[in-house]
Amino acid sequence: MVKIFVSVGTHSQQFNRLLEGLDRLAGQGKVKAEIFAQAGNSDYLPKNFKSESFVGEADYNSRMGKADVVVSHGGAGTIINALRLGKKLVVVPRLQKFGEHTNDHQLDLAKALERQGKCLAVYNIAELEKVLKRAETFRPVIASDREGLVARIREFIER
Repeated sequence: MVKIFVSVGTHSQQFNRLLEGLDRLAGQGKVKAEIFAQAGNSDYLPKNFKSESFVGEADYNSRMGKADVVVSHGGAGTIINALRLGKKLVVVPRLQKFGEHTNDHQLDLAKALERQGKCLAVYNIAELEKVLKRAETFRPVIASDREGLVARIREFIER
């Protein structure tokens, strides 16, 4: 069975929109996978897959390492780890209009990485099912200018 690891990071604001969307799809049988979510400061508790607010570093790394697909917020740390491991990566950026972040810098990062073929991105949660299906055959572009990638991510963070 496909294993999906979801990481919403440690940001102080919730990311219920992602957890609710994935939970709905899992409950409807539209995503057939073993799912685990690191749910951060979200207050939504998934009913159709396991989650914990925060996990230790070893557990986090183990879960990501065993995952077939990583579904991530647009946080640079999670993205870098997933790319380093060559994981199929689906990025769902946190958006300010939903009270998920203080600005939309994650949207810019997701767009840039998707253009480079490093991830698939979900810009509207209604597209989550379709993007997860695409992830089944997605092959991320791994060969890269690592220093350039890190520099671009830093640039987005510093904005």
